Amino acid sequence: MGNIFPLAETIMNEQLIWSIQANTNGHLHLPNEPTVSVLNRGFLYGDAVYEVWRSYGGTLYAWEEHWKRLECSARVLGFAIPWTKGQMWGEIVRTVEGFRRSSKDDGDVYIRLQVYRGEGAIGLDTALAADPGYVILVKAVPVLSDEDLASGLRLHVAKSLFRNAPDTLNPAWKTGNYLNNLMGLQEAKSRGADDVVMLNQAGFITEASTSNIAFIRGNEFVTPRLDAGILAGVTRSVTLSTVANMAGLEPIEENLRIEDLAQMDECMLLSSTKDVQPVVRIDDFRFSVGDGTASRRLKDAFAKHVVDYVAAQQEFRLPR
Repeated sequence: MGNIFPLAETIMNEQLIWSIQANTNGHLHLPNEPTVSVLNRGFLYGDAVYEVWRSYGGTLYAWEEHWKRLECSARVLGFAIPWTKGQMWGEIVRTVEGFRRSSKDDGDVYIRLQVYRGEGAIGLDTALAADPGYVILVKAVPVLSDEDLASGLRLHVAKSLFRNAPDTLNPAWKTGNYLNNLMGLQEAKSRGADDVVMLNQAGFITEASTSNIAFIRGNEFVTPRLDAGILAGVTRSVTLSTVANMAGLEPIEENLRIEDLAQMDECMLLSSTKDVQPVVRIDDFRFSVGDGTASRRLKDAFAKHVVDYVAAQQEFRLPR
């Protein structure tokens, strides 16, 4: 049977062609061009690790921190990344150059690097895998509009499943297996929410589908502890160590239950692509958003941190 949605497919393909640049093992190509074997273990089993970077003002942010976490994730999965940071940096630069040529976009970029264990005969045994490979994807970085910042996100607490426990599939490992996050987000979307809040099996708040979560309680910046079972986010880390103090807030790591939300004045998501993103509600709990809030002050402080970072990290300038 032929494709019954030819126009929709054509529009989607044109959008992909112009909006994403792909690089598979050094080969620059269109994102809809098949380049990965059906025996790829990342495709078959989620046997892969990845990281996402973004640029600010044309400079890649937190290259070293994300690379270190990528290597750590691969190590706990039992394989080594065979490329040096310098080699992979060169491939990222080539991919950004390709994106600039095809899209004519000179703004800031989102960069996703996935490293898979390899390809080989069907079977879970990792000894069946040949050499690791990689895929780089580059697109324009998502931008929060003034309306997004003023209105905030709506979140839903997942009821149908819990966050993976650290002693099963540790959320601290940034792997290609995202079904837990995906199904949590699916439930939240079915309830009309923008994102999900995942609980662990002890009933503590962990994180959203692709972001850490944090709160404002009086003059405190409060975020769940790592041992709740969360990713050690780069934005979370720098906010705890530096940005919260810049905004006049006391940083606190504390495990929280849903009933603790009644004490919270504000809520936000923290991620590499959107830094501080305000949340207006979690189910029936409402939070302050917009001008004059501590979360807006925190976002302004993060922007100041970025200016200082960019000025000191010119070696990570990307092609414009």
